[in-house]
Amino acid sequence: MHLLENEYIICKAKYFTRRVEAEFHSLVLIGGNVLAENSIEKKTDELLRKIIQDLGYDLYDIEYLKEGKEYHLCIYIDKPDGININDCEKVTDAINPILDREDIVKEQYFLEVSSSGLEKKLRKKEHFEKQIGNKIEVKLFTKLDNKKIFEGILKEYNDKSLILHYEGKDVEIELDKIASAKSVFDWNN
Repeated sequence: MHLLENEYIICKAKYFTRRVEAEFHSLVLIGGNVLAENSIEKKTDELLRKIIQDLGYDLYDIEYLKEGKEYHLCIYIDKPDGININDCEKVTDAINPILDREDIVKEQYFLEVSSSGLEKKLRKKEHFEKQIGNKIEVKLFTKLDNKKIFEGILKEYNDKSLILHYEGKDVEIELDKIASAKSVFDWNN
């Protein structure tokens, strides 16, 4: 693994970082396929999934991102009673030597381990399937019925589209029209 400046590793709690806003943007859809992992994400997932599970966490997602001139390998973890900074540190300590040894990422990068959050990005088939019956927000590339943002109950999901119960009616949205999607947390309860 190639880290920047003095082995700098970011272990963050979701709500205390500049990335909070960025975490709800940019879902890449390729030909209607929500699962648009790049090879670094896929290889990292294959390498780390069991290790993270053995530590008692779920590996929710992995993103390999470029922000400005910097690369970030973001590992999102989850567990039923939530994630804290100690959990992030524990996972970071466990995976750092493995990432060093396997050297999947050739560029210098920042390693970030964080919670998947209360409002989770929906990027993969299993993310959407777990949200059936729950409220989600979908942002579109272009308007549908004069709207680009829909928030409603996810009723159905398949490889080509999803059905969202929105304002008293069911709306079918093709996956290749979706710019981003996330679960919606009820902040009033």
